[in-house]
Amino acid sequence: MTIDEIIHMAKEAGMPDWLCEDWFHPFDSFALRFAYQIAAAEREACAKVAEDTGNISGNMNKTWRNGCFDAADAIRARGQG
Repeated sequence: MTIDEIIHMAKEAGMPDWLCEDWFHPFDSFALRFAYQIAAAEREACAKVAEDTGNISGNMNKTWRNGCFDAADAIRARGQG
């Protein structure tokens, strides 16, 4: 998630432009660090859902399970770059 994406979401949520500029200043911004932590927690929650789906026993074949685990890995990888 880029700073521009975070600012765009903040503005869509109703934060005034002047406040976005103050809160999301790229140097030592509490709001920016907080936004990144929220994004990381959301990625992990989504990856966990994919993993949990892959761990469900039943009629799932190996290809489906592997796809679930691959999806979880891809979601987590988004936070690495």
